Amino acid sequence: MMEEKLRLSGIMRESIVDGPGLRYTIFAQGCIHACKGCQNPQTHEFEGGFLASPHAILRDIKKNPLISGVTFSGGDPFCQAKAFFELGLMLKKEKFHIMTYTGYTYEEILSSKDPAMQDLLSVSDILVDGRFILEMRDLNLKFRGSSNQRLINVPVSLHEKKVVLANF
Repeated sequence: MMEEKLRLSGIMRESIVDGPGLRYTIFAQGCIHACKGCQNPQTHEFEGGFLASPHAILRDIKKNPLISGVTFSGGDPFCQAKAFFELGLMLKKEKFHIMTYTGYTYEEILSSKDPAMQDLLSVSDILVDGRFILEMRDLNLKFRGSSNQRLINVPVSLHEKKVVLANF
């Protein structure tokens, strides 16, 4: 099987603002949502950024033994669901916590006709879902920008067949 390449806008090798613990954050290039007031508008175009292989990213993550989790941000990782799923599988084998940001809602992902979207969801521990809504922006929220966005505990939600919010 040929490895899917990821089109990225950037990488932050150490972050404490993109999820719990010390994290490695990967910014996907490409987003269909184009939310007004988005903090990463440079990630919207699908042609920009650079290509990276999941194996190379995993090697880079493993260089820092203090990294406990990986965050998929964007852009929107679900616009490259197959490639991010492939990386997610590798990360799960290494016991990394995965937090994924998306403009899609949990319900939109579950009802998608693209099986790769459900695959990516399945390797995510926490999903931050929903479009950023500038009028609902709240700087006091943990790990999200607007109050409509949810922090979803994915494994529990999939098991219970209903949205269960993560508590931090």
